[in-house]
Amino acid sequence: MSLRFIIFLSIFALINIYAFSRIITRWQWAKDHLVIAWLFVLLIFMLELLAPIGDRMFLPKLKDLPGMTWLYVSANWVSYTVFGMVTLLAAYGIVTDVVSVVWKFIAPPTEAVDMERRVLLTLGVLTVGSTVLGIGQAHAEPKVKEVKVPIKDLPESFEGFRIAQVSDLHVGPTIGRRFTQTVVDRVNALNADMVALTGDFIEGHVKDLREDTAPLAELKAAHGVYYVTGNHEYYWDVAGWTDEFEKMGFSVLINRHEKINVNGDEIAIGGVSDYSTRHYGKLHASSPSKAFEGVPQDMTKILLAHQPNSYKDAYDAGTHLQLSGHTHSGQYFPFSLLIPFFQRYYKGLNRHEDMWVYVNTGTGYWGPPMRTGVPSEITLLTLHRA
Repeated sequence: MSLRFIIFLSIFALINIYAFSRIITRWQWAKDHLVIAWLFVLLIFMLELLAPIGDRMFLPKLKDLPGMTWLYVSANWVSYTVFGMVTLLAAYGIVTDVVSVVWKFIAPPTEAVDMERRVLLTLGVLTVGSTVLGIGQAHAEPKVKEVKVPIKDLPESFEGFRIAQVSDLHVGPTIGRRFTQTVVDRVNALNADMVALTGDFIEGHVKDLREDTAPLAELKAAHGVYYVTGNHEYYWDVAGWTDEFEKMGFSVLINRHEKINVNGDEIAIGGVSDYSTRHYGKLHASSPSKAFEGVPQDMTKILLAHQPNSYKDAYDAGTHLQLSGHTHSGQYFPFSLLIPFFQRYYKGLNRHEDMWVYVNTGTGYWGPPMRTGVPSEITLLTLHRA
């Protein structure tokens, strides 16, 4: 069992312990029916546990049973939704606990029972309201965000060159073929010069998701479709997926580059494996310098790197523009307020020294099917001469 997985389970358990001990056990119903309440909590916890790790255990086998696909889909939706609701319940619970303490010092005395009812009602309304709003926003058609990027010494022939970026699609338990097709149609309608796919496109194995990802093969651009791996591809047989995407016609960039020629002018499009692979074997160890090996120093370099954290190595490699994803910008409130504490560059266009870093907030979503306050995004970047 990896250290990363142990840390995840520990945080996961702490969130549940807090949510259940501080909120559910305060219900009168739970106090009056301790055994039933405990079984209820255990059931919710097990459903929630299915969300992050279930697809690696028995849920795919459930899907393969005749006539059981509906149960597989339902189990995923319930578990992931509950997963999201409990994280919201814990987050809002912490806030109401703090407010309750402050309230006792600044407000007139209030009946304890009356205060308790108000707190529980507030928590319920906030959690349910955020969940409903988040699910609606997560499954709305992704908006196209247009961004202009001024690049010093950009070749004249590339003035107005347009790049459509899709990131963090996460096709899998609750994102299927219909949403994938919507994204593909939206991107193709932009008629961009090239398409950049910046990782975390799947949540499952090739054999289970081949039908749901099939529309991606329809992506088109005059100068090609380029793809780099995210950290999630390494959870689900990265070799199988890179082969699959190559069959779809993508240029899979793992620490290498390709050049785009327009009227005799050239720029280099480089790509690296996910930032987490820095300590992997030689082939997949993320390396922007290796990606641009042999590229003239004065040539415009655009790097596809799933995680924004690649920016330091990208800058050292002479990159002019880095395209990333990964952060989801927190994905849903209130976690969208916390992401700046974990990522220096977490959304939009950022300047690092003489290099631009653009972070797509995610075209799909991971885990809980919600994007409260953080809408999904397809980016259309237009290059201009600075």
